[in-house]
Amino acid sequence: MRRWEMLARAARGAGCLGSLQASGCAPRRASSGLPRNTVVLFVPQQEAWVVERMGRFHRILEPGLNILIPVLDRIRYVQSLKEIVINVPEQSAVTLDNVTLQIDGVLYLRIMDPYKASYGVEDPEYAVTQLAQTTMRSELGKLSLDKVFRERESLNASIVDAINQAADCWGIRCLRYEIKDIHVPPRVKESMQMQVEAERRKRATVLESEGTRESAINVAEGKKQAQILASEAEKAEQINQAAGEASAVLAKAKAKAEAIRILAAALTQHNGDSAASLTVAEQYVSAFSKLAKDSNTILLPSNPGDVTSMVAQAMGVYGALTKAPAPGAPHSVSSGSSRDVQSTDASLDEELDRVKLS
Repeated sequence: MRRWEMLARAARGAGCLGSLQASGCAPRRASSGLPRNTVVLFVPQQEAWVVERMGRFHRILEPGLNILIPVLDRIRYVQSLKEIVINVPEQSAVTLDNVTLQIDGVLYLRIMDPYKASYGVEDPEYAVTQLAQTTMRSELGKLSLDKVFRERESLNASIVDAINQAADCWGIRCLRYEIKDIHVPPRVKESMQMQVEAERRKRATVLESEGTRESAINVAEGKKQAQILASEAEKAEQINQAAGEASAVLAKAKAKAEAIRILAAALTQHNGDSAASLTVAEQYVSAFSKLAKDSNTILLPSNPGDVTSMVAQAMGVYGALTKAPAPGAPHSVSSGSSRDVQSTDASLDEELDRVKLS
């Protein structure tokens, strides 16, 4: 008998909840669905039975064995202490930027005080559902469309806080609220898609420009390093070349000095003047053979075929140089040397005149 009553009460409760979701109206409590006073009662776990004695609240039966007085005591309300899940019907709401949305959700709540839930409100579940809908519209009106999608969790938390503040006197606590679906108008959806595509194109353009910039920076840095390395290589090459030229000049100077010392030593030996005359004659012949090869303007002596006179003049100059006075000594020129120099100057003047006339 007891089991049949519990099944019947559950079926009636399911039917009332289904009619609530279908019509949106508050369900009526059927007094025939309440347990009868059979003196000895067994209260199931996670249920609270509110007992009235002669029409006045008496006590709340705890789970387990309970004994009531017939006729005087009556079970007035049965409250479930389990977590209850309620579907909030879909409704329209206007955001801060005047966009109409269709939104629904799921509400999770629990009865914390059976006395307040029984006497504080006629139907606590229906009252909480209506409060969730009004609170949802109020909170959505404070946010723009973009923030509704970004701040979904904060929106849920705000709705829960608002419901708990209002439902505290009903003995009900809202555990959480979850938004299921948000439907936007088709035109708004198209605008959002266009905005997303534009944002993606913008990001692609920015990334491409950043890549181009990084590439240009890398190329410029590579050219800079290449120029630095090339300049350092050129500098090292010039330093090595200068060092080589300096070493060559020094070697040539040393070789020339050694040659001069050897030549001076050779001239002081027997027949040194004859050897010098032979060398001068050879150089004269060699120079005479190269006349008019490098330039068409040449300067010739009065008797170019007379090698002996040229050698004699060269040896006379050499003799005059070797007989030059030391630094600090009185300057004196012999009559023979002056005549040789005068004859040489006269011959040079004649040659210059001949060149001008030609």
